Amino acid sequence: MSDIDAPLKYSDSAEDKSVQDGSIGLLVLLALGLAFSAVALAMLTREAAEPFVLAILGGLAVIGVFSLFAGAVGILHFGERKARNDITKAFADNLPDGMLITDASGGVVYANATYLELVGAADARNVPTLERAFANQPQLSEPVFRLMRAARQGRGWHEDVAISPLDGAVEANDARRWLRLSVRQIAARPRAGKKSALQVWQVADMTSERAQEGDAFDKLQQIVAYLDRAPAGFLSLGREQRIDYINATLAHWLDRELADAAAGGVGLEDLMSADSAALVARAATRGASSEAEMLDVDLMRRDGTRFPARILLRANQGVDGDVGLAHMIVLNRSHADGAAEATAGPADVRFAHFFQSAPIAIASVDGEGGICSSNAAFARMFDHDEKAGAENLTDITSLIGEEYAGEFGEAVAAAKDGQVVIEPVDVTFGKDGNRNGRFYVSPVEQASEKNEVAIVYAIDTTEQRALEMQIAQSQKMQAVGQLAGGIAHDFNNVLTAIIGFSELLLANHRPTDPAFQDIMNIRQNANRAAALVRQLLAFSRQQTLQPEVLALGDVLSELTILLGRLLGEKIDLNVVHGRDLWKVKADLHQFEQVIVNLSVNARDAMPEGGKLTIRTSNVSAREAAELGHKGMHADDFVLCEVSDTGTGIAPEVLEKVFEPFFSTKEVGKGTGLGLSTVYGIIKQTGGYIYPDSEPGKGTIFRIYLPRHVETAEELAAVEPESVEDTRQQDLTGTGTVLLVEDEEAVRNFAVRALTSRGYEVLEAGNGIEALEVFEAYEGSVDLVISDVVMPEMDGPTLLGKLREGDPGIKVIFISGYAEDAFKKNLGEGEEFVMLPKPFSLKQLAATVKKTLES
Repeated sequence: MSDIDAPLKYSDSAEDKSVQDGSIGLLVLLALGLAFSAVALAMLTREAAEPFVLAILGGLAVIGVFSLFAGAVGILHFGERKARNDITKAFADNLPDGMLITDASGGVVYANATYLELVGAADARNVPTLERAFANQPQLSEPVFRLMRAARQGRGWHEDVAISPLDGAVEANDARRWLRLSVRQIAARPRAGKKSALQVWQVADMTSERAQEGDAFDKLQQIVAYLDRAPAGFLSLGREQRIDYINATLAHWLDRELADAAAGGVGLEDLMSADSAALVARAATRGASSEAEMLDVDLMRRDGTRFPARILLRANQGVDGDVGLAHMIVLNRSHADGAAEATAGPADVRFAHFFQSAPIAIASVDGEGGICSSNAAFARMFDHDEKAGAENLTDITSLIGEEYAGEFGEAVAAAKDGQVVIEPVDVTFGKDGNRNGRFYVSPVEQASEKNEVAIVYAIDTTEQRALEMQIAQSQKMQAVGQLAGGIAHDFNNVLTAIIGFSELLLANHRPTDPAFQDIMNIRQNANRAAALVRQLLAFSRQQTLQPEVLALGDVLSELTILLGRLLGEKIDLNVVHGRDLWKVKADLHQFEQVIVNLSVNARDAMPEGGKLTIRTSNVSAREAAELGHKGMHADDFVLCEVSDTGTGIAPEVLEKVFEPFFSTKEVGKGTGLGLSTVYGIIKQTGGYIYPDSEPGKGTIFRIYLPRHVETAEELAAVEPESVEDTRQQDLTGTGTVLLVEDEEAVRNFAVRALTSRGYEVLEAGNGIEALEVFEAYEGSVDLVISDVVMPEMDGPTLLGKLREGDPGIKVIFISGYAEDAFKKNLGEGEEFVMLPKPFSLKQLAATVKKTLES
C-alpha cells in the first residue's frame, strides 16, 4: 500500500475562518505602556508631573485628529475588517475552474463562485470542503482519500473522476460528467500572520474534453473497421520488420489472428519466406517515395501453404527520420478465390512464384548492364555489399570489381546478339572484394517494355572458394605434419641414445678429464636438437603436453625477467594484466615458448626500438560471438594479446605466417618454424590465434585460450610445495622392471641406467617377446616400461595382454608421439604414466621411482 492509500483521520471542521491581520500582542504592549506611565506619573509631584501630563494629552490629541482624517479618507476602517478586492482576488474570482483555499486544519479560507457552482453549494456562507461536497458520491471515496492524504503530506496530487449530476448542474440527458480534482500547497507567510501553509483545491470540468476524445476514438474505430472490411489486404511494417497492423481481410486469407499482429507477435518472416522477406525489407528501407513499388511474392498461411499475392508497397519515413517503415496493399492472385485479380493468368502467377522462390539469384538486365528486375535471392546476395545500397542496386557493373566489368559487358553484348553459348564470368564483389561469384548470362528471346536483353543467373561461390583453399592448405599442412612427425619420432630415438650415453660417460668422467668438455658439448647439442624436434612435433600437433591449471597473470609476471633480457634495452616491455582473470589449462613450458617466440619476432620487427605490449583480459561467450573470427565458437576465453610497434606485415605475407619453413628473415637467421610451432601449441591446447597487422604500424597476435573451471578434485589436489621437493632427490630403488623397446640403442641405455640405480631389468625387443619374458619369469614384475610404436605388437596391445595376467601391474609408456595419438587405443579408465622422448637418465630414474612409490 502506498502512502497515498494509507489510513487518514479527516477533520470535520467546516467553519469559515475570517482573515485577521491585526496583532493582539501589540495591543497588550500598548496597554502595559499606558499603565506604566500612569504609575510613574502618580509617584511624581504635581509640579513635576504637569509637563509630562500635558505632553501625553497633546500627543493623544494629535493621534486623535490624525485618526479622524485617516478615517475620512478611508485609510483606517472602524468596525469589522473586510477582505480587500485587489487584483489577486479578482483573478481568483474569475477563474474558469473552481478554487478552494483551506488552512492546515481544514478550515475554509476562500472559495470562488465557480467552485460553489461545481460542488452544488447553496449558501456562500457555508462553503463545504471537497470531502463534504462529494460525500454523496461513493465512487469518489478513494480518489478523495488520496487527495486528502497528499494534502496532509504537503504534496501535489490530481484525480480525474466521473460523477453523477448534482442538483441539475447538468442536463437530464447527460449520464455523468467528468471533473479533475487537484490539490497543491501555498507557502506560509509569517509577515501576514500565516504560520502554516495553505492548501489550494481546484475543480475543473473536463466533460467537453472527454466528449471530444470519445468522438475522435469513434472516428478512428470507423476507419479501422473500413480497413478491416476492405476487399484488399493491408498491412503496416514497423521497425525490426515487425508487423504493426494487419487488416481482417488479409488475416482471413492467411488464417492469422488479429490479436497476434496487434501485440507485435507477427514478423515479416512469419508471413513469407526469408528471401521474400529480405526483398520486401530492402524495398522498405529505400526511404520515402511518391511511387509505390509492386512485388509478386508468395505469402504463407498458418498451415504453411502458399498464398500467391501482389504487394503494392510504399516506403515511409518516421517522424524521427528512421527508415524501415512501410504500408502495403496486398492483392489476392489466387484463382481459388473470387476476389482474385482478374488480370493475373495462371501462367503469370506460376512465373511470379518461380521467379521469387528460386534459390538462385536472378536478374534481368538491359544492354548497358542496368538491372530491370531482380528476385529476392539477388537482393539477399548483395545485401551486405555497401555499394549495393537500396538505391544503388540498379547496375551490375557497379557491384563487381572494375577488372571484371569488361568481361561481363562482353557477355551481355553476346546475349544481345542472340548467342546461346556464353562462357560464365567469375567475379569478385563485396566491400573489400572478399566475396566471389559466378554469373551465367543467357539472352532474352522477346524484347519487353523494360528493354531487357539478357537474364543473369548469379551464384555466390565465396564459401566454395574458401573451402577449396582450406582443403588445399589442410592437405599441404597434413602432409608436412606427417613427414615432420615421422622424422621427429625416429630422430627422438637417436637423440635419446645420444643424450643417455653422454650422461653415462659424464658419470664416469671428472670435470678435470680432457674428454669431459667434449662429452658436455655432445649432450648440449643433442638437447638443442631435441628442442628442434619438439618444434616439429608442436607444428604437427603430435607433441606430448603436460597441461596444468594456470593463472596467466602469474605466468607472465615470472616470464617478464626473461623477456627483458631477450628483448634488450631498445624495446620497452609493458605487461597489462586483466582484472579477475579466469584460469586456463595448458602446458606451462609450451605456453612460455609461445610468448617467447612471439616476443622475439616482435623484437626483430623493431630494429630501431619500439614498444612491446602483452595484455590479458576475459572474453565472454557473447563477446566471442560478436568478434566474428572464422572457426572460433562462442565460449568463454582468456585473451592474451602480444602487440608491437614494428614494421608490420604485408597482407600477402600475413596469410602465410603460420606455414612451416616460411620466413622473411635472411638465410641462417631463422628456421621458419617459430610461428608454425606457436600455431600448433595453441591449437593442441584447444585455443585460437589470429594475427592482425598493418604495414608501418605494427602487429598484434591475439591468443584465445578456453576458460577452465576447476573441479573439486583439482582444488583439493593443490598442496603447498614441501621441503622434501626442494632437496636433492634419491633416485635409487629396488624392484623388477620389464623394459620393452625395439630401438637397441635406447634399450641398452635404459638397461644400464636402471641397473646402476639398483633395479633388476628384464629386456624385450617387441611386444611378443615381452609376453614370453613376462610368462617365463618366475618372480613378479613390478613395472613395465614399453615403447608405443613397435613391430608385430604395439604398446597399448601389450598392456591389454599383461592386464589379463596381472590387472594391477604399473606401466610407463615412452614415445616421441603425443599421448592423444594412442590413448584412444587403450581401454576406458586405463591408468599409465607417459614419459616423452628424448629423456635423460635423471628423468628416467625419477619417473620409475615415482611410479613405483605411487
